[in-house]
Amino acid sequence: MATQRMRVTRRAVIAGLGASLAAPSVVRGQAAARVVVIGGGFGGATAAKYVKQWAPAVQVTLIEPADRFVTCPYSNLVLGGLRKMSAITHSYRKLSRRVQLVHDSAAAIDASARTVRLQGGSTIAYDRLIVSPGIDLRWGAIAGYDEAASEKMPHAWKAGPQTVLLRRQLEAMKDGGVIVISAPDNPFRCPPGPYERACMIAYYLKTAKPKSKLVILDAKDSFSKQGLFQDGWKRFYADIIEWVPVSKGGKVTRVDPAAMTLEDEFGTSHKADVANVIPPQFAAKIARDAGLADQSGWCPVEPLGFESTLVKNIHVIGDACIAAPMPKSGFVANSHGKVAAAAVVALLAGRAPAEATWSNVCYSHVTPDYGISVADDYHIAAGKFAAVPGSGGTSPRDANDAFRKREIEYGDGWYASITTDMFG
Repeated sequence: MATQRMRVTRRAVIAGLGASLAAPSVVRGQAAARVVVIGGGFGGATAAKYVKQWAPAVQVTLIEPADRFVTCPYSNLVLGGLRKMSAITHSYRKLSRRVQLVHDSAAAIDASARTVRLQGGSTIAYDRLIVSPGIDLRWGAIAGYDEAASEKMPHAWKAGPQTVLLRRQLEAMKDGGVIVISAPDNPFRCPPGPYERACMIAYYLKTAKPKSKLVILDAKDSFSKQGLFQDGWKRFYADIIEWVPVSKGGKVTRVDPAAMTLEDEFGTSHKADVANVIPPQFAAKIARDAGLADQSGWCPVEPLGFESTLVKNIHVIGDACIAAPMPKSGFVANSHGKVAAAAVVALLAGRAPAEATWSNVCYSHVTPDYGISVADDYHIAAGKFAAVPGSGGTSPRDANDAFRKREIEYGDGWYASITTDMFG
């Protein structure tokens, strides 16, 4: 029998669908089936919505401690002064009409009993569990950088209060000050994120504090959309942004929040007025504690339905899972959520999951009217995630300004459609 294929397309996302998937048959005779989803972000909210949409008889419970979701995508625009926090903050109200929403934290998973214990002490039973917990920051991976240090040197890599803190520090900094961004080695959430952040902060500096400088200390020698970003830096921010790769001393190994210094692996100390330290990351604690992560700190999964290769009946999606070469992005997590939802619906009905293909599109702002993008397609090859040969690529480096402005418009359309898809 030919394998059914499901395709995630760029056009579908811009149209507001997020992913174009053939809806699985509704589960029949499964009134007692229970699906629990941990985490209400791009992956988890999507998975919960689509399990319920495709299998209305299934009891779907979404566990999420926050009453509102603040997106990391577009949080850099808050730092640049182009968006307010309210514009990237989304309510679970409409989603709660579809699924049972529990505002609590998942404290432990008992895979043998198939239960999730909540921080509040109660337990929820499941037949299939979808875990989309996102990332945790590796406190201590950079000497001197712990949770307390992040109140002086914010990471702002989980959008919310840290975003507000970093923006306030930028506003309070004197003209002529120095901002230092410490960018981590791969893998980490949102590979283009530190470099769009540099653009948005530089835009703010250029318009409000033009004597200031921004230094990127990078634990890598290359990064996503590098040529496009560097073209933009040269054109718009040549006197503001300096990028220091790892080969030239870019890896930060120690910080001193009291002195506001960052030390590289060669012992050079960098003084900052504002320091944005983005540390190494791994899967969130609930996934690691449940035995879903391997020695890398990330969670291995099989590609058909994102079921954990370490613990049965649990699917891990989004930033926490190992799905390279797919990046850890909001777009990818949204498509993971749909594929995992389809797989869970099929498995509850006694069918094998269908094979899927995926796409990723990532838009970045260089200025308010100058955007760049990267797009790639992925499939399963030899039982593993793989890039589709010859697919994807970045937007052209020689594009004119009208094209760059359209990239901004496409990005805005993407953001509106994917958040509507999750929460609408």
